[in-house]
Amino acid sequence: MNELITYSQCPSCYSYHITQHLTASDHTVTHESFDVWHCNDCTLRFTQNIPQQSSIGRYYQSENYISHTDNKKGIVNRLYRFIRSFTVRSKRKIISSYTHLSKGNLLDVGAGTGVFAASMQKWGWNVTALEPDEEVRKRAAAMHSIQVGDPSALFEMTENHFDVITLWHVMEHVHSLHQYINQLKKILKPGGALFIAVPNYTSYDADNYKQFWAAYDVPRHLYHFSPVAMQKLMQLHGLKITRILPMWFDSFYVSILSEKYKNGKINLVKGFWNGALSNAHSLMKKEKASSLIYIISK
Repeated sequence: MNELITYSQCPSCYSYHITQHLTASDHTVTHESFDVWHCNDCTLRFTQNIPQQSSIGRYYQSENYISHTDNKKGIVNRLYRFIRSFTVRSKRKIISSYTHLSKGNLLDVGAGTGVFAASMQKWGWNVTALEPDEEVRKRAAAMHSIQVGDPSALFEMTENHFDVITLWHVMEHVHSLHQYINQLKKILKPGGALFIAVPNYTSYDADNYKQFWAAYDVPRHLYHFSPVAMQKLMQLHGLKITRILPMWFDSFYVSILSEKYKNGKINLVKGFWNGALSNAHSLMKKEKASSLIYIISK
């Protein structure tokens, strides 16, 4: 039997001031329950008793894990694909706007089936893409004609090489959190930008759905970030958050999925309404959005 990872300290700031916050279920694959703990110092939340990196793969083996399968079945998956068509273009515009570049060296970590990486490559960027799942890498080649490498290559990359590094809903999956951030900092060019998108547990939809909030996604999501937690984590590594942007579409997808987890069935109207309410709460304070993009520099 594979041993589980049990934290006695916060995996971000190493504080011992940690407490159990809630218990959530794996609604995607196993329906097992996992505790989510809270750090009273840096405010990071993290999933307790998680599988080791070598054994967590089975929790991703589901047709419903859309970023790995591109599954078209079901209204939630079709909604995800529809939203993605907008967000891919939006990400390109954000990158160009904040780097003032229309091309350059871009690293996409956790590329999934390669939709974003392939799009950026078509728009003229020199793209390197990494993804841990071998079968998903094969799908990226077959579906989007892009070669995606294993993440182990990250630690062999040249210093100060990339103009842009992106992690779209990836940081919450990374076991070796500090090791990854150190390496990302090392290979990012001076003046380059790191774009990290993660769910935000301080959002209205997270507070509304509590343990049923789809973005807890235990045990695949190892960490659950607040803006304060991300700020303190980046400071530990000598990195600076220069801008925080909301991901407006995420609240709708997450709320619709959360509604299903809470009540056992899809309710598009209620899910859409709660997603809209979440965005409304974020209009005055964008740091309350369901998901946030952090733009980070050395």
